[in-house]
Amino acid sequence: MSLKYRFILITAGLIFVSSLIALYLFNRSATTIIEQWGQRIAEIQVLYDSARLSQPLDREIALSQQFATSSVIKRWATNQSDPELTREAEQEMEQYRQSFRDRNFFVALENTGDYYFNNADNDYASALHRYTLDEQAAKDAWFYQLVAAGRDFHLNVNPDPELGVTMLWIDAQIRTDAGEIVGLAGTGLELGPFLRDIVDLNQPGITSLFLDANGAIQLYRDASLIDFATQVKPDGQKSTIDRLLDTSKDVTAVRQLMRELRQNSQAETQVETVFVTREGTRHLLGIAHLPDIDWFAVTLIDLTELMPVEPFFRTLALMSVMLIASLVMIYLLLNHWFLTPMQKMGGSMRSLQNGTFKVERLPKGQREVGRLIAYFGEMAESILRHTDELEDRVQERTRQLESLARIDSLTNLLNRRGLTDTLATWLDRAHRENTSLGILWIDLDHFKELNDQHGHARGDQALIQVATVLRDNLRIYDQAARWGGDEFLIVMVDCDADTLMQLGERIRSAIEETMHDDCHITVSVGGYLTQPDDSIDSLLNQADQAMYRAKGLGRNRFYYHSD
Repeated sequence: MSLKYRFILITAGLIFVSSLIALYLFNRSATTIIEQWGQRIAEIQVLYDSARLSQPLDREIALSQQFATSSVIKRWATNQSDPELTREAEQEMEQYRQSFRDRNFFVALENTGDYYFNNADNDYASALHRYTLDEQAAKDAWFYQLVAAGRDFHLNVNPDPELGVTMLWIDAQIRTDAGEIVGLAGTGLELGPFLRDIVDLNQPGITSLFLDANGAIQLYRDASLIDFATQVKPDGQKSTIDRLLDTSKDVTAVRQLMRELRQNSQAETQVETVFVTREGTRHLLGIAHLPDIDWFAVTLIDLTELMPVEPFFRTLALMSVMLIASLVMIYLLLNHWFLTPMQKMGGSMRSLQNGTFKVERLPKGQREVGRLIAYFGEMAESILRHTDELEDRVQERTRQLESLARIDSLTNLLNRRGLTDTLATWLDRAHRENTSLGILWIDLDHFKELNDQHGHARGDQALIQVATVLRDNLRIYDQAARWGGDEFLIVMVDCDADTLMQLGERIRSAIEETMHDDCHITVSVGGYLTQPDDSIDSLLNQADQAMYRAKGLGRNRFYYHSD
């Protein structure tokens, strides 16, 4: 056999073997990259879904608990025969109905079994009593089981055959002053719109759902798989996460993650991931425990749909075809036109395998070799482009989550978590630089009476107005936050006692003057200047005590607490 044909065969063999190696390395590298991206996306999606669920639920849960602890409702629940109490209770129910998101409420009383309800259309205004619960009836077992459980509140997706509605119900315990449970009160969120807003995201390759503590499906885009009335069913009859998984091995792995997450619940949401098989396709499952409601947020990601690898293989296949088609020309100029360019391209492929997506500039080459190098460059650019796009998406979702986690949605001030993070940093710096922080703890006077008399919408407006006054009176390098409810905190850096007292009095006076309307809103302000050995807990406690001292002195005043 002539040297010419030997060169052709050797070159063909080398190219064939190199193509197989490149295909293997490319497949391995692409698979690893996709799985790593998938895990990051799963974590972000779970946190994003959790935040979107918390936004509507947190307010409704808090409002339901406030409804259940209303003094009017508690007095009436133990004395329904009093006409005046009944009239006051009906007015209270209507006020809360207007405040709830879906404009409906329910009250169920244990001693009589009476069930009261009104919907968004106010259809039952003249007859709030809808029916009487029967302890022996299966359809009413939910009520007696929730009363027996004794939890402050409970979430359940349940159809009400008497009312003809299916909702996500928020049940809060009505207790007497002595702690005796006398009924339940709360509201319902219409299931269809809630599913569309929370889980039916129409994102290709991504499926979101929520489970209760036992793994029963509570929110899912396919309503037929939701486990309605889960609290009255035995375990074997519940529609659980097991129905979405193909193998018992996957079920065991997911159940184990649920137990671990529930046992190790932390202030910061922890997300775990595991690969499972669903409908014959490998999926990445992300899961997190939501301790406030004792549910699990779950995301299932089909990586083959979210980021298919086929386009990269087509580019690689085209590259291999061009390599083989160029054999005749390559052997003539083996050193000058082939070996050197291919060696450089091989180095770039190794860089690509190692995760370096910005490969070095390759020589242009001649004819087929030049086109081959160009195709490889297009492939590398394609990978880089996809990498940049995914990184941008990850960063954008991360920014959204950080904003949700740190900013109070009503006042646009920092929330408790945001201020705690800021305070930890500033306190550490103050200790290092031997400076002091000033803390102002602000509480609205008689805020509950404001809500009871004027409604929660007016209460929310008052909180927004107070936040505006705080922003207008702060120094540019100080920070204000809504600590919770009607309490606000201000942190002042590099502060002394005179500055702290001046600002505290100025804010108290500004709120009194600015909000001198029909409600005449005032605040009690407590001030504290940090000491060298203060921790976050101790300085917050001192400021809180100062605020309560201001209230004890008659409210609408500033009190400075010195150590």
